[in-house]
Amino acid sequence: MLVFENLSSYNLLISGHSSVVERLVANEKVVGSSPIARSKKTMNDLASKKCIPCEGNIPPFKIEEIQNYLKKVDGWSVKEDGLDGYHLTKDYKFENFLKSQEFVNKVGEIAESEGHHPDIWFGWGYAKIKIYTHAIKGLAESDFILAAKIDKITNV
Repeated sequence: MLVFENLSSYNLLISGHSSVVERLVANEKVVGSSPIARSKKTMNDLASKKCIPCEGNIPPFKIEEIQNYLKKVDGWSVKEDGLDGYHLTKDYKFENFLKSQEFVNKVGEIAESEGHHPDIWFGWGYAKIKIYTHAIKGLAESDFILAAKIDKITNV
């Protein structure tokens, strides 16, 4: 199973080192904005899109496409297994069971409105989300859109 906690981990796995060019591209300077502001803008761009239902008529993203989209969401990991192909995962922490439940209920509302349903585990003080496109056993743009929408949940 491959696990990428972030883009740097992927770059180290592929190249054995992190190049200055990769770091410059990932942290390009935009006048008048901070890296956090750029990250939120990119995530907001994805979050403003609508998930498109997939019936298996598209190929899953290749690792290069996954790498590009992973830059647009905050704190998600990419994992691969023999059953589901590549998928996104993220762990969330909460102060109690009720907060975890409120969060997953909001995730469920988003999933229903988008027609795209993640795997969800939760319990006292935690939730874990796994997103992938079942029909293609891998990742597509809609998976990253859903991840960005989930990350906009704030009042829990």
